[in-house]
Amino acid sequence: MPVLKLQLGDVVRTRKTHPCGSDRWEIVRLGADIGIRCLGCGRRVLMPRAKLERRIKEFLRRGPQEEPAPGGPGTPVPHGDV
Repeated sequence: MPVLKLQLGDVVRTRKTHPCGSDRWEIVRLGADIGIRCLGCGRRVLMPRAKLERRIKEFLRRGPQEEPAPGGPGTPVPHGDV
């Protein structure tokens, strides 16, 4: 199963609701564990990526697209005399 492309600022709807009654979460931390913040009460939770991916029902809003950094992958390296 492919890994979902998650970005900071994404807002997702989950299959289960939070005890406050909201099912909308904003992604606030990326890594092996994903940090999410409930948009109903503001509670922050860390969850393993695989578990969160199973619980996501839909994306409500995608975060800003990150531009590749200058000199990052795909940037030609100048060859000069050393």
